[in-house]
Amino acid sequence: MTADVQAAAQQAVELITGGWRAQALHTAVKLRIPDHIEAGRVRSGELADATGAEEEGIRRLMRLLTAMGVFDGGERTGHRNTPVSRTLLDRPGSLRDMCLLYGEEFYTAWGHAPQAISTVSAGFEAAYGQPLYAYLGEHPDASDRFQRAMKAGNLFFDRVPEIFDFSGKHVVDVGGGNGQLLAAVLGAVPDARGTLLDREHVMPAARDNLAATLEDGDRVTLVGGSMFEAVPEGGDVYLLCRVLAGWDDDRLVTVFENCRRSMAGPESRLLIFERVVTDEGCTMLPALWDLHLLMTNGGRHRTVETFTRLLDRAGLDVERIAELPAETTALIAAPRG
Repeated sequence: MTADVQAAAQQAVELITGGWRAQALHTAVKLRIPDHIEAGRVRSGELADATGAEEEGIRRLMRLLTAMGVFDGGERTGHRNTPVSRTLLDRPGSLRDMCLLYGEEFYTAWGHAPQAISTVSAGFEAAYGQPLYAYLGEHPDASDRFQRAMKAGNLFFDRVPEIFDFSGKHVVDVGGGNGQLLAAVLGAVPDARGTLLDREHVMPAARDNLAATLEDGDRVTLVGGSMFEAVPEGGDVYLLCRVLAGWDDDRLVTVFENCRRSMAGPESRLLIFERVVTDEGCTMLPALWDLHLLMTNGGRHRTVETFTRLLDRAGLDVERIAELPAETTALIAAPRG
């Protein structure tokens, strides 16, 4: 076997076993091993006592995760957290909930990938017998985990005030979830005020999060409802952040039309924050998340050209495009006429 063939085979094996690595990491997070190590329980026996697991199982798990670079050290010197495992500690803003969600519900959804890809339908629905958002509405623990995971993955929110002038504006966050983006905007712009629209079962999480992150809660109004039926009127800026990928084109046009009709005037703007794909030379993250959307809610990422066409149908024109961290694209659209 030539060196090139050996290298290709090694790469193939790493891809084939990628799911094992993800599940090993999920298990460590489920057992709170990063937290136990942070608390000083650094050997397998101590970790076994803390987690209620068998010492042999912990030792073998730690052997793999140390080889993966998740942890450092070993049995003789004791295990240590690395920058990677510290992102998984049970604390605000960590990736712990993302790891749990992706290692449980979403991992199960990916188990139906052949069916999802062959039929272009949601793997989650095949696995659980109902759409993702219906499931979240009936399972509060999963819904809370989902909202926290979304919050942890929002690596670009603090940069949004740099690409648009929100001064003195009424900002309407449509499908705003727990309010993290709106909090980032209002926190950076003291004279702006905001309204958040999302489903009723999301309101408690949004209320708690905004109360914890904003000193002046009077600047925010919470509205429970559906963006497909109506959006709050009189906004100077409407935000649509990562809420469009799960819906078909006609539904998007409905949301865009609702925002267009509700705008305060011709100076109002619609800001869309999404990862966009290209069929040629697409980078890994948008391509990976595009397929993940198919697994979870039957959704998709779109091209800039597709967004432009759908906005045009709703009487909006793309005025400017800006790039944000985590390969996120911002499309700023203005009402026509």
